[in-house]
Amino acid sequence: MSTNRTLRGFAILVLISIGIVVLRLEATLAALYVIARIAFLLAIAFFLFLLWREHRSDIDVWPSRARWVFYGSAALMVLDIAAISFIRESGLDAVAFVLVLAAAGFAMWRTWRDQHTYS
Repeated sequence: MSTNRTLRGFAILVLISIGIVVLRLEATLAALYVIARIAFLLAIAFFLFLLWREHRSDIDVWPSRARWVFYGSAALMVLDIAAISFIRESGLDAVAFVLVLAAAGFAMWRTWRDQHTYS
């Protein structure tokens, strides 16, 4: 007998939810959620570090203005993700998050492209 995978998945989620409510583990779940958020931020930082380490020899030969823009944009993106992770975001906060992330990403991309265009 084959059951629907989606139905089985929802049944597992319901059983886990019932177990959390019955055993009164809401505080533990909240603590695990905060730890997961911090781990996610550390994973992003580690990924950015690996990218930097791989390309730092290229970035070191750029003009100082390009380096400042590139590193400043990366720092702004990390701070933006950290800020949205630890505040209660509302509609305007989410819009500001996306706009800042997009602007910093565009600045990084444009700087990278300008430094790799040979004409």
